[in-house]
Amino acid sequence: MWLKAWHIITMVTWFAGLFYLPRLYVYHAMSEDETSRERFKVMERKLYYGITTPGGVATVVLGLWMLYDYAWTAYSSMLWLHIKLALIALLCVYHWYCGRLLKDFAADRNRHGHVWYRWFNEIPVVFLIAIVLLASLKPF
Repeated sequence: MWLKAWHIITMVTWFAGLFYLPRLYVYHAMSEDETSRERFKVMERKLYYGITTPGGVATVVLGLWMLYDYAWTAYSSMLWLHIKLALIALLCVYHWYCGRLLKDFAADRNRHGHVWYRWFNEIPVVFLIAIVLLASLKPF
């Protein structure tokens, strides 16, 4: 149960970063003065590298550990787990893309407006709902 508890703790940390980072991008895209833009660059970098990425890595490592310990033998018969793992892979792509956007902002090459980032910010909500429902209900 300790493994599962730490997995949930790191997952919450990962999602906290994935919820807040695109929100910072919204404000960054709206900022008009150099001081604000530089402040957002620091906040985004610290959030991505100091909280979000370590949370994501720990979540994936602990999840794979649980998969190995608890579910490996029955893995082929659990469709819900296949779907959950596919969603987590897509969430990792989302996380990576957030890092690409971070690098664009850091180099003053932002290509999107604040409205685009508002929509982009909603994507992890869909992932969270789907993943938690799959893991809790195990419908298939």
